[in-house]
Amino acid sequence: MPTARKLIFLDIDGTLTVAGQNVPPPSALAAIRAAQGAGHLVAICTGRSLGMAAKVIAAAPFDGVAASAGGYIQLGGRVLYDHPMTEAQRAAAVAAFGAAGIGCVLECRDWSYADDIFFFGLAGAPRGGSNSEQERWRAGVGAEMHIRPIAQYAGEPVYKISVMAPEPHDVSGPEFDAVRRDFDFCIHDAGLFGVFNGEIINRAFNKGAAVRRLAAAAGIPLADTVAFGDSMNDAEMLATAGLGICMGNGSDRLKAIADEVCGSVGADGLYNAFAAHGLLG
Repeated sequence: MPTARKLIFLDIDGTLTVAGQNVPPPSALAAIRAAQGAGHLVAICTGRSLGMAAKVIAAAPFDGVAASAGGYIQLGGRVLYDHPMTEAQRAAAVAAFGAAGIGCVLECRDWSYADDIFFFGLAGAPRGGSNSEQERWRAGVGAEMHIRPIAQYAGEPVYKISVMAPEPHDVSGPEFDAVRRDFDFCIHDAGLFGVFNGEIINRAFNKGAAVRRLAAAAGIPLADTVAFGDSMNDAEMLATAGLGICMGNGSDRLKAIADEVCGSVGADGLYNAFAAHGLLG
């Protein structure tokens, strides 16, 4: 019996690509093309902004893109959702993190803007022993992945703010209450060296909401959606999809809530999982 038409969601860093890289493994690209050839739809669902994801998006004919953790969504080239934060929200968040000595990256649609504390956090973190989001930022700065110094920010709409510091921080105090009213805090696993990094995501959206929005627009029931991720900003996506799969290289916290765990991104994990679920046709 043929497999029902599916809508497949792929995170980028640590899922579709080795963390910080812009080229998916050949096996992952083969899986995407085979799934599309079998009639399924494949969409990117990433915390990266549209600009930071551009090179990966160009690697395959994706049917849809949810960028900025669901703050900007396209299906077939048509914009479905576009929800930047307000200027007041941006200013309050930057002030709170700055006062705590935590660096920020303002993630706009096409470019992102990092302050000096954020760059110092990257420079001070030893290589290896970190999470996929930290490695993505490290590689992104070096590769000019649409990231500029904060001095070049000219007021573009901001969709998300990522944060980093070279030592642990507690962001549960009352100085962050105003920010928490509008944003969820997603703090990533510290890794071996205790580097603090995470992101704030507008409560108006998340990757789970992006799954619902894209599925509704594509006319595909949520029960026929499949999502792959590796870090805790993928939690809502995996929980919302009909089948949520964590990569073998992913966060232990995400593995605990996923429906299943597949192989790692560097060991043909996506291709083998697509095959196991009959998505290759």
